[in-house]
Amino acid sequence: MNGENTRQALRARHSGWRLPLAMLAARSLCWIAAQAAVAVFFLAAGRGDPWNAAAPWWSVYGILANLGCLGLLLVSARREGIGFAALTGRLRLGRDLWLAAGAYMVMAAAVLMPAVWINRLMFGLDNPPMYPGLLSARDLPFWAVIVSFAVFAPLNALIEETAYQGYVLARLDAVFRRRWLAPVLVAFFWAAQHAFLPFILDWQYAVWRFLYFFLGTLAFTLLYLLIRRLPPLILAHAAMDALAVFYTLRF
Repeated sequence: MNGENTRQALRARHSGWRLPLAMLAARSLCWIAAQAAVAVFFLAAGRGDPWNAAAPWWSVYGILANLGCLGLLLVSARREGIGFAALTGRLRLGRDLWLAAGAYMVMAAAVLMPAVWINRLMFGLDNPPMYPGLLSARDLPFWAVIVSFAVFAPLNALIEETAYQGYVLARLDAVFRRRWLAPVLVAFFWAAQHAFLPFILDWQYAVWRFLYFFLGTLAFTLLYLLIRRLPPLILAHAAMDALAVFYTLRF
């Protein structure tokens, strides 16, 4: 792990908990703001139900949300006198690829194993409706599909892992006396964020998305605290995001 972002270095710099906690909420607010901006565009174009009209474009407007979050990370890092690279660490080819493969399998198991139980709990079905046209079965123009794969998937993995783990989790783990509190808190907000990507105004959807991802985000936070390496988690996350884009498109 990069020396500037170790538990000892963070304690020596007296890194506090207020800004990391603010980042937990800011990440979801960035998603809502980006969807709202696209909804305003559809409203001006005369589209009915502009909020839901914007929802299928989450893998495009998500780029704006990530850029906004990147700006917050850069400002936060500068306040500590460090750069963005201190939050991510450097990729080590070979070992990090093996760690990424292992992290991917752990994450996939953590998401898929409780899926049927969660689907039955929320919808009474083994396979949920998946909100066709909004979350799944999305019709996007070719350029938006390319942007979703080439830009959104890698950028979202980089910013999301850096925000929740390299920045927030590392700092809360350094300041909280109860070591279990930091990963649970980060996992909670991280899972809740998925209810805002896209934000569909349906309480069942919001609870379902939270439950669906909570075990997975908790697994990722524990993996980070175990290996203290962010690049392999970014690689695993990018692969998952690319699959998410693929499976939610209508071909």
